[in-house]
Amino acid sequence: MTADHLRRFAINHSLFPPTTLKRALHKLAFVQADPIRAPARAQDLALRHRVRNYRAGDLERRYPSLGIAEDFFINYGFVTQSLQILMHPRSDIWHPWAAWPAESREQAQILLDFVIARGAVHPREVDAHFAQGVVRNYWGGSSSATTHLLDSMHYRGLLRIARRERGIRIYTAHQHASELIDDALRQQRLDALVDTVVDIYAPVPAAGLALLVRRLRHAAPQWQDELPAALRRAKERLAQAHVEGTDWYWLPGKEKKSATLEPPEAVRFLAPFDPVVWDRKRFELLWGWDYRFEAYTPAAKRKRGYYALPLLWRDQVIGWGNLSVQEGKLAADLGYIKSAPRDRAFRRELAAELDRLRAFLGLEVLC
Repeated sequence: MTADHLRRFAINHSLFPPTTLKRALHKLAFVQADPIRAPARAQDLALRHRVRNYRAGDLERRYPSLGIAEDFFINYGFVTQSLQILMHPRSDIWHPWAAWPAESREQAQILLDFVIARGAVHPREVDAHFAQGVVRNYWGGSSSATTHLLDSMHYRGLLRIARRERGIRIYTAHQHASELIDDALRQQRLDALVDTVVDIYAPVPAAGLALLVRRLRHAAPQWQDELPAALRRAKERLAQAHVEGTDWYWLPGKEKKSATLEPPEAVRFLAPFDPVVWDRKRFELLWGWDYRFEAYTPAAKRKRGYYALPLLWRDQVIGWGNLSVQEGKLAADLGYIKSAPRDRAFRRELAAELDRLRAFLGLEVLC
């Protein structure tokens, strides 16, 4: 295993041949979500490489029929039902209110009864009915107390997202299957969660493996004290190699074809949270430069741009692009770590990728 093998493995394993939306989602198991559109949401930008004829918004439009759920894994996003089962109930003692703060339990029960009675509810409808005031949200802004309560109930598995309307979550009641989680089943589920996250982001450097396992505290907070043991078991179970001073991990057998297959001669703009580039330290190990997500960085301090998309050419990430739609046309502001490749093949494939983006966004294709 060499550094070249690792790069090919990272690209070929994650950027599999395009398939149907449902199959792609179940192959990925998890797609991270982000609300920023630049020029489309991160989940759409990630799926367009893996789904035939994908168009921005297809995931939201088809969500109820795909057998997936919105939930928190290592970040918030879309998970398969088989992955969601591994994370719930988010308590070792099965009871809807097992881990619920006593001071808000009565409010949550009243709200749950309201959702059950209505079938599906918009947060605005809930807020109008209860009008419980304002709290501070995760991003430091303000949100209604009822919306905050809906989010908490969703995280704990009492509610699920039925669909979205103009990007707003529509909630309905949900109850996960009741079962006794004994020591053996808990360890089995934790190991399965680790294997899943490793497979999504493979190959994973040692520091990245530790980071991913720590972030599973969001997926299964009820087992966070057991994550160090799960990490130790993973290092014994996973395939691994020592390359240029770093230990790398992946599921056994996954590298056999991916590490040796030549990547396609193609240009791709990747979402900031695409599995290929998500781990910034792994990114630097594989491609030799630091990529940062700068949407929340003050404009004067940005190096690459507000929503710079890494630019992949063959098996090298050679630069980035800030893409936007202006007056109905795609605008592309590109930057390169060294300089743009001068060969005709790159220019041809860059034009083809921009045309794919136009089709994805519903814009006029130039050729």
